[in-house]
Amino acid sequence: MFSLSIQTFLIVCPLVFVAGLIDSIAGGGGIISLPAYLFAGLPIHNALATNKFSSCCGSTIATGRFLKNRCFKKELILPTMAASLAGSAAGARLALLTDEKYLRYMLLVVLPVVAVVVILKKPGNTADSSEPVEKELPLRIQFLLSIAAAFVIGCYDGFYGPGTGTFLMLFFTGIVKLDVKQAAGNTKCINWASNIAALVTFIINGKVIYPLAAAAALCSMLGNWCGAGLVIKSGMRFVRPVIILVLILLFCKILAGK
Repeated sequence: MFSLSIQTFLIVCPLVFVAGLIDSIAGGGGIISLPAYLFAGLPIHNALATNKFSSCCGSTIATGRFLKNRCFKKELILPTMAASLAGSAAGARLALLTDEKYLRYMLLVVLPVVAVVVILKKPGNTADSSEPVEKELPLRIQFLLSIAAAFVIGCYDGFYGPGTGTFLMLFFTGIVKLDVKQAAGNTKCINWASNIAALVTFIINGKVIYPLAAAAALCSMLGNWCGAGLVIKSGMRFVRPVIILVLILLFCKILAGK
């Protein structure tokens, strides 16, 4: 059983705050928050579960905002959320069945790929943009593709998580051809569903460390609030070096076997 210390909070809370700041600027905050728990020495299953707790807090607030402002494509909401719930529950159970040693080494492959996607994605795709991208696909094709993507990406979110929102946004704007407002709204709803399913699975299996999860959730929300209040024209200048530095440190820790 992992034992909490003041050092654990001093490592996790500042990094999770930075993750929230990054998430509000460019998305992909999970690339920072998940390694934060590993730096602090949490077993990886506890790190995944505790990280999911704070993710749920942020996604619940964001999802409520999008639903209130009706920024979504209603025909896709319920079926994709259901697919995401199923996929995420399956992914979380798979993570619990996977040996911790293999999960740690898989991070060496997964996190750099997600980081590259976040860093290289096109800027300017904000939820406030009302400009359409390209002509939308027929609704039937949108429906089938979206359900399949929600299940697959939901499974990834339950298994690991970092970059889920980025992958969904790229899917809805690049493949389904939704405008950015609708894409952002549908992304948040699907991401919320996958977060809830994974968190419930981890809670049932007793993997969440609640005192740390609560403190981290507050830091994450504070980071998101501060980031939303900043006008950063070149936010990626801040995001890129932080992501690269954290990944380098994580790799060193994993390779050292500590």
